[in-house]
Amino acid sequence: MLYPDFVPFDQGLADVGDGQKIFWMQSGNPQGVPVLILHGGPGSGSSGGTRRYFDPQHYRIIQFDQRGCGNSLPHASEPNADLSTNTTWHSVADIERLRLMFEIERWIVFGNSWGCTLALVYAQAHPDRVSSLLVAGVTMTRQPEIDWLYRGLGRFFPEEWARFQSAVPAADRNGDLVGAYYRLLLDPDPATHIKAASDWHRWEAASILVDPRATLSARWSDPNYLTARARIITHYFHHRAWLEDGQILRDLHRLAAIPCTMIQGRLDLEAPVVTAWELSRAWPAAKLIIVPTAAHSLAASEMAASIVQATDALRANISR
Repeated sequence: MLYPDFVPFDQGLADVGDGQKIFWMQSGNPQGVPVLILHGGPGSGSSGGTRRYFDPQHYRIIQFDQRGCGNSLPHASEPNADLSTNTTWHSVADIERLRLMFEIERWIVFGNSWGCTLALVYAQAHPDRVSSLLVAGVTMTRQPEIDWLYRGLGRFFPEEWARFQSAVPAADRNGDLVGAYYRLLLDPDPATHIKAASDWHRWEAASILVDPRATLSARWSDPNYLTARARIITHYFHHRAWLEDGQILRDLHRLAAIPCTMIQGRLDLEAPVVTAWELSRAWPAAKLIIVPTAAHSLAASEMAASIVQATDALRANISR
């Protein structure tokens, strides 16, 4: 199903300004068709498993850790972490810096979950630099999607929801929970921000593990990883990802010339299928594949198989 595991042939840190250095990797065929993988989270960092969706004999696979996470510096877990230069638009600019650094004219862009939003926004900003889009676990990071994750989803997990809600000050429990956690996570006291990061991830684990095939990354046992990831997620969602209401749908005309395949699990609770459906209705040229028995985890065999089929189809089309 997945291509055998393979290691990068090159990696390093790129200075992108603002005191930030982002960690990047290249793997596969150095002369192959370039593809950029955008990780989710935001703040989750890159994983080796995602590059296994692409034929390493055919693709030149580029990954990077977005600002503040993974092996990028400075790390958002640091006590005095400054997230002011960590935004969607900084990430879009970082992608362009990498493209120029690697001397790539156009590339395929793949993104999952938050990476889907970033892929769409990047493609709308630089449509002439994207040869094709492939997205999974479709999101547009609109306010209703954020509200669903941190309030509406509670009806499916009442015990976990009550625990998540009770971990913030009483005055915040019926209001903006993302904002409440954001403030706790930025508290310099480790006792406060580490607990908040743990509480945040206990809530996320509830919906992830509803799929019995899903597993939590080993990184979830690292308090620095959890702190950085939770800080970045709440930072982005508290600021609505710095996107205007309905911006991605409004600007779909910019993607008219870009082929796109969307892969969506029917049982995805974290990114409900309605978002992919709305996007496909507004973008008839895009191909929507709904995987009937899959949830949000890409580890499920059906999702993995569908993504590999899509990357192989791209390979075949490019080879013609």
